[in-house]
Amino acid sequence: MTAALEVRGLNKSFGGITVSKDINFDLRPGDRKALIGPNGAGKTTFANLITGIVPPSSGEIRLDGQALSPLGEPQRVRAGIAKTFQITTLFRRLTVRENIRLGVQERRRQGMRMFRRASGDADVEAEVADLLEQFHLSRFADLKVETLAYGQQRLIEMALTLALKPRILILDEPAAGVPSSESHLIIEAIERLPADLAVLIIEHDMKLVFQVARSIVVLVNGAILTEGTPQEIAADERVRELYLGARHE
Repeated sequence: MTAALEVRGLNKSFGGITVSKDINFDLRPGDRKALIGPNGAGKTTFANLITGIVPPSSGEIRLDGQALSPLGEPQRVRAGIAKTFQITTLFRRLTVRENIRLGVQERRRQGMRMFRRASGDADVEAEVADLLEQFHLSRFADLKVETLAYGQQRLIEMALTLALKPRILILDEPAAGVPSSESHLIIEAIERLPADLAVLIIEHDMKLVFQVARSIVVLVNGAILTEGTPQEIAADERVRELYLGARHE
């Protein structure tokens, strides 16, 4: 299958410090790929390069064969690349329903109507209801975000991002800050994502990674050390020494 997202020879330097080194990477429709590595490995920088938050020093990023270099972050979102963040970026004083509606209306270019109830727009409300159901948020729909537990807020952010109907979804530490008692909510939400959606998961929670990822890329000092199935990565001595440690024996 042709890769939807292709990264070739990607490099990024800040001053004299190189944080991405000659990265080659593919993400195909339906992939569930995790990017792991020690702190400072360059994982978030790599995600920011793909989404256009920062420009590369050299190399190419292509979506369906088209170079993304001319496109800024908003244009890449419209092209089908969306990213969640390590810290939730929600409108905490709005309800869950209102937050998700923002994503739907933004995608539909109804930005001027964002803060006006769209109950008269049956298509918008039906889409919002579907997302609430998909992420098991229906019973919280009319509660303000600030009243909900952090794990539930991460689900809202995922639903809001999915409202943009991306083809490439980057989950930047979806379990960050989520209590272990709520981490199953994140795992279940990832497992319910559309089958044809290409998903890149950047995460430190190895339980989550090994449960949801079908392939894992290990990044060390800005360069790819290895890539393989969860079983291959768990058995790789270099990875065990550098990152996973004895807890995965």
